[in-house]
Amino acid sequence: MIKQKERLSDQVYKRIKEDIQHGLYVAGHKIPSESELMDIYKVGRSTIREAINSLASSGILLVKRGDGTYVRQLSEESAIDEHLRTANFEEVNDARRLLEAELVRRACISATIPQLNKVAHYLQLRKEAILTEDKSACIHADIQFHLHIASAANHHVFFILYQNFTHLISNFFQEREPRGISYFAMSHHLHEQLFEAIKAKDEQQALHVLASILTNNHSS
Repeated sequence: MIKQKERLSDQVYKRIKEDIQHGLYVAGHKIPSESELMDIYKVGRSTIREAINSLASSGILLVKRGDGTYVRQLSEESAIDEHLRTANFEEVNDARRLLEAELVRRACISATIPQLNKVAHYLQLRKEAILTEDKSACIHADIQFHLHIASAANHHVFFILYQNFTHLISNFFQEREPRGISYFAMSHHLHEQLFEAIKAKDEQQALHVLASILTNNHSS
């Protein structure tokens, strides 16, 4: 039984990761179904889904819709993620500012129409989650929105580095707003402006809006 010291999803995240490292779940193979994981770790479905989403965002698991969830090959990327999880938030936010600014700048130059469509898709999901006040969906859509902008920069190394911020960012949102979605609602217009600036290839405007998003993110 998992002890109630920290968020259950974080505990399950660690337990599943340890089980992968110990060989219980093998790279390239499926992990058990949600129902089976609920029985194994003695937690509810929403907790399992949060942990799986975090492990997927960290590059440890690969979710294939209609097929199942697979274990990726563990690498140095996972070690980077562990360092970030214990880092001072101010340092992480400073690093994120520099990295995300470069990703946004590159996305303005090289984003393709299919990539922009994916960013737009998660922007719409973010809006829908705000309207239904679904915090978990807000967090997921927000992170995917920024991840797909990072992907649209078309720079593999920068994308891998940014990907390792995602679980930490998710934790920050959970701790900052345990019951609400106020930050997501207040900042949505900025996310819309960021998307439009990238779509218009307006680098200066995109960086200006991004700075506003990250400043509000830090101070909210």
